[in-house]
Amino acid sequence: MIAALVVLELHLPGAASLKDKRGPVRSLSAALRNDLKVSVAEVGHHDLWQRARLGVAIAASSETGARRVAQDVEERCDRDPRVEVLAVHVEVVESEEDGAWDRAWRE
Repeated sequence: MIAALVVLELHLPGAASLKDKRGPVRSLSAALRNDLKVSVAEVGHHDLWQRARLGVAIAASSETGARRVAQDVEERCDRDPRVEVLAVHVEVVESEEDGAWDRAWRE
């Protein structure tokens, strides 16, 4: 199993309060969950009006697939006119037990 973590630093120029920030962040998070079948959480900048940090978790069967979905996440955020993507960090991790699971499954 491959897991990918995408951390997005976002700027919300139209937000003048935490309440103004909530709508675009919730909407974008829901769109990522529904369209790309990923897990999403706001993981930082909770007290700042015009900043948000989203963490996105991806599970895939291959590194290529995980990176493709990570790219789709970034592109989906880039298309949202309410947010500006300031930075993206992607980390891909392979389960250490994959070989053990494969052997156990065949036995």
